[in-house]
Amino acid sequence: MTNGKPESFWMSGRGLVALGAIAILGYFLVMEHRAHLVAWLPYLILLLCPLMHLFMHHGHGHGPQQGDDTRHRDDK
Repeated sequence: MTNGKPESFWMSGRGLVALGAIAILGYFLVMEHRAHLVAWLPYLILLLCPLMHLFMHHGHGHGPQQGDDTRHRDDK
């Protein structure tokens, strides 16, 4: 522990070994199933569109808070 904060698992020795093992296993998984992944790629891209729409509009400030904020700024 340094500065009173516990060390992150992923930055410890065991965590780095785990990250390396995940990377190696992920590489071999992708290489062995490349043909299956390429066949599903158009469907994954189409699925990504609505997910991006949902998550990217989260930070726009839509909703009742947006109108309240502009009124408070005009009063000041």
